[in-house]
Amino acid sequence: MTQRDTSLLDAIVLAAGRGVRFGGGKLTAALDGAPLVAGALRTAFLSPARRVFVAVGPDQAVRKAVEATATRLAASDRLVLVAVDDPSAGMGVSLATAARSVPDDTAGVFVFLGDMPRIDPATPRHLARMLADPSDIVAPTHLGRRGHPVLFGAEWMPVLVALSGDEGARAIIDQAGARLIRVPVEDPGVHLDVDRPGDLARVETNG
Repeated sequence: MTQRDTSLLDAIVLAAGRGVRFGGGKLTAALDGAPLVAGALRTAFLSPARRVFVAVGPDQAVRKAVEATATRLAASDRLVLVAVDDPSAGMGVSLATAARSVPDDTAGVFVFLGDMPRIDPATPRHLARMLADPSDIVAPTHLGRRGHPVLFGAEWMPVLVALSGDEGARAIIDQAGARLIRVPVEDPGVHLDVDRPGDLARVETNG
C-alpha cells in the first residue's frame, strides 16, 4: 500500500461556533497578541493542504479575523470562507457545509477546530505521511489519548457531507475500527482547547 498524494489534501477549520460557554466572542479573544482563531489557522496553513476551507457563521468579527490572519500569513490565495447559515444547528452541520465545498479530487481532508491554537505544525505533516489508503482516518494521540486534527481519507467525504446535529465527526471516528490509524505525537497541543475564559491562561502557560 503506497502513501497517498499529499499535494491533493485539503483542510477544514471549524470557526462557526458561537462560544456559548465562553460567553461569546471566543474565537476573537486575544491570545499572543492575535485572535484565538489565528493559532488554528496558522497550523492549517502550514499543513500540507492546498486550500483551507474555514466554516464561519454570521459573526463579522470572526470573518475579519480569519481574513486578516490569512493575509498576514501570505495565504489569502489558499483561503476559502464557507458560510454556515445557522451555526446553532451544531458542529455536524458546520462540518458538512464545509465538506461540501471541498473539491471532488481531494485525497483527504484535515479537520481542525478553531479553538485549538497550540497544535504543532509538524503534527498534520506527520498525519499526512501516515495516510496510505482513501479509507483511512488518521488521528494523533498524545499520552495515549486521541486528539486533533483528524485526517479523513477521500472515501469518508460522503459521510462527512451527510453529518448533522452537534456530534461532529466523533461518531465516525469511534466506529472506524481498523481503518482508524492512531499516530503517537509529542504534541500536547492536540488536546488543548479553549471552552471558557479561564482556559486562555492554561493555553498561554502551554505556549
